[in-house]
Amino acid sequence: MTKRAYSPKEIAAKKWVTLPWGEQWSEPFGFPAENASWFISGASAQGKSSFVMQLGKELCKYGPVLYMSYEERVNQSFQRRMDYLGMNEVQGRFRVVTDDSIDELAERLAKPKSPKFIIVDSYQVAYDDFGWTYPAAVALMRRFNRKCFIFISQEDKSEPTGKPARRLRYICDMKVRVMGYKAYCLGRSIGEAGNHYVVWKEGILKTSNNL
Repeated sequence: MTKRAYSPKEIAAKKWVTLPWGEQWSEPFGFPAENASWFISGASAQGKSSFVMQLGKELCKYGPVLYMSYEERVNQSFQRRMDYLGMNEVQGRFRVVTDDSIDELAERLAKPKSPKFIIVDSYQVAYDDFGWTYPAAVALMRRFNRKCFIFISQEDKSEPTGKPARRLRYICDMKVRVMGYKAYCLGRSIGEAGNHYVVWKEGILKTSNNL
């Protein structure tokens, strides 16, 4: 059976439901589709975890968020981060799981009123311990193509750690790198040139003073 080929007219006519967020988010990241895939990377102690939590809190305005906390689980630093970012304000829309395999997550997502946004932190731990191979991750994204998958990646020498993570970055719509408490959008759907999201203003000042 011959697979469908799209004409330029058909592509131009496609409509997307985009995130209707304010300038704080739209200036660095534009208005991505609600089901756009994200790949967020950054070295340790650069503000990546705080940025991801802030993004998760913002996304709660548009649908339920499930945070797959594979790397930190629910340790003391995770608890403190949730506290100072006021995650109690999104009670009922934000949930955290620590040990769902990719198959168990698929069962969860197939249920009515399942999460709309899924944060996988980190992809390396998910890959090693919970069945998130590159083909399995792609298959899950295609099966639940109306949902938004957000992958968090460790870094090694300024690159995502491991070949599967680097492959995954290529196919994701939103590519974000967190450096020096600033989050930069690197491709496909970007906001205004030169803009970035401020993760922690005081941290930027401290980093600048040290330099």
